[in-house]
Amino acid sequence: MSRLSPGELARLLGDGWDPGPTTAAPASVAAEDAGPPTAAAVWAALEGVPDPEVPVISVVELGIVRDVAVDGARVVVTITPTYSGCPAMREIERDVVAALRGRGWDAEVRTTYTPAWTTDWMSDAAREKLRAYGIAPPGRRVEGPVLVPLRRRGDGAAEAGPPCPRCGSPDTRLESRFGSTACKAMHTCRACGEPFEEFKPV
Repeated sequence: MSRLSPGELARLLGDGWDPGPTTAAPASVAAEDAGPPTAAAVWAALEGVPDPEVPVISVVELGIVRDVAVDGARVVVTITPTYSGCPAMREIERDVVAALRGRGWDAEVRTTYTPAWTTDWMSDAAREKLRAYGIAPPGRRVEGPVLVPLRRRGDGAAEAGPPCPRCGSPDTRLESRFGSTACKAMHTCRACGEPFEEFKPV
């Protein structure tokens, strides 16, 4: 069994440890082959940058890339974090810069917090990829006030969860409001008995 590097271990534990700047560019892209940047080419390059916490989807599919600006050979990418304390943001910024500089472009990442990120910005393709990966995708947010029924202590009522991404059963049970990362919750499917994570709607 191979041992994890300190950076990999910190990323899995989500403790926010920063191993320093990433300087390596993707080996599969030669800078001299990229040509001058265009907005379309930059968006295509960012489609190949995976989210560090859920690598089955890209940062574009996650919806955190809000804008791409091109000025000659200079590229500015604006990102909105999923939440202000997300420990993966530094790694995402380094990966974005590495992907673009690997194509010979001068790249900068800027962060904006308004408007706040929402799971509604996640693409339909990303939701399907999450489901296939075994993570229940977030539901669509309900606009306006949401009335939550009050329950007496000990009434035995269980909070309904999302459908199981493995068997599709709606008979699931919330186990914990927090999973491997703050943006996920833990559930168990009563039908197939499998535990699974849900990407919480925000």
